[in-house]
Amino acid sequence: MTSAAREKELLGAVPTGLFVGGSWREATGGKRVAVEDPATGQVLVEVADADVADGAGALDAAVAAAPAWARTPTRERAEVLRRAFDLITARADDFALLMTLEMGKPLAEARGEVTYGAEFFRWFSEEAPRIAGRYSANPVGGSRLLTLKQPVGPVLAILPWNFPLAMGTRKIAPALAAGCTIVVKPATQTPLTTLLLAQVLAEAGVPDGVVNVVTTTSTGQVVEPLVRDPRLRKLTFTGSTPVGRKLVEQSAQQLLRVSMELGGNAPFLVFDDADLDAAVEGAMLAKMRNTGEACTAANRFYVQRPVAEEFSRRLAERMGSLVVGRGTEEGVQVGPLIDARARDGVARRVTEAVEAGARLVVGGSAVGERGYFYAPTVVADVPAGSRLLTEETFGPVAPVVVFDTEEQGVAMANDTEYGLIGYAFTQHLDRAMRVAEALETGMVGLNAGVVSNAAAPFGGVKASGFGREGGTEGIEEYLETKYVNFPL
Repeated sequence: MTSAAREKELLGAVPTGLFVGGSWREATGGKRVAVEDPATGQVLVEVADADVADGAGALDAAVAAAPAWARTPTRERAEVLRRAFDLITARADDFALLMTLEMGKPLAEARGEVTYGAEFFRWFSEEAPRIAGRYSANPVGGSRLLTLKQPVGPVLAILPWNFPLAMGTRKIAPALAAGCTIVVKPATQTPLTTLLLAQVLAEAGVPDGVVNVVTTTSTGQVVEPLVRDPRLRKLTFTGSTPVGRKLVEQSAQQLLRVSMELGGNAPFLVFDDADLDAAVEGAMLAKMRNTGEACTAANRFYVQRPVAEEFSRRLAERMGSLVVGRGTEEGVQVGPLIDARARDGVARRVTEAVEAGARLVVGGSAVGERGYFYAPTVVADVPAGSRLLTEETFGPVAPVVVFDTEEQGVAMANDTEYGLIGYAFTQHLDRAMRVAEALETGMVGLNAGVVSNAAAPFGGVKASGFGREGGTEGIEEYLETKYVNFPL
């Protein structure tokens, strides 16, 4: 079978309706929206475009299914999640190709995301039976104190487009493990992976109404009534900080439990004692994962003066050697950005920095006649105040700034409203610990360019949000604590 035939076969097998109450249906108004291949600009398929009534119907289904799912023994919930892990793993090639088609990332990266995303179902299948409370004696006597953990209730999950599988699984898996039902709103650009996931979850035995998926271009209109509905008890969102702030404001009326994984502006510190080979390798991983379209992507490179020139040279060599193209093609290492707006935004920031005095080392231009490609780029001597340093750049651009002292480097790293992740490369243990503790971030990569792991808590501080996904902390986001007093 040719690659084109394989793509057509897969796209024909993916459901394109709304998944509500265990059934596939069209949007109430009959509208549909095109899903585009960012590598070509061509339409892949059309999916249902939900309206307010469809969103309400999805919440109705989640509310109706909630009592029975909450009562389901944790071992049974765990077995459903484990079957989901097995089914996703068995269909890894389908999920990987689908993500490459709708999001653009190279197939090798998409396969990595399948492995990572599936792991949330395996991890939380093991966490579900470990949900536990506490029994203790009243210190002053007269009663016993019982602490229970119970599901928070129906959940609304709003997903981003950059990791179509993993951003869904790390919300859906802990919610289901805790006994919550969920309404999932995938990104308009990348709904297909979530729709295929819903199909797989039904096959794994998730009961009707426990997982519902609503695709829509009218996100604000569909989401706000759900956030303000008193039956909804939890909101989890991954996306930009401005949108996150608005959702938090909306959620305040109902005092919802809220988890926010928002923007990042990750610093990457290279000290003069660093192993430069390891630092450059780590920089490539931290910067170029997902073509730089990741909230964990290294966004600002601060390099100590004695090694700055050598680090910049090596990084530029590696960046300039990367193969750019459609992610389905053999040997491609860098795919397109998600759309024309994203590509043009990256280009403007690079141009602004160069006009302000930065030095273009490699890259710095769009690539190809179709699709939304931008060349891997290194910009040195970036002036303070440049948008390449003050804002999150979702793309393959590495701005490099020189610093002199450890204190100066850490101060530069912390000079941002964001605090998701920071990276630091040094061979001195004492410096590593000082810097790790001083960085104002929720996560730190010490001599490592990748930190994401289903077994570890993912999340940030400051304007990067609150709450954690993954690890033993992840399931707590979907559990309420109830205290019961037993007089004796």
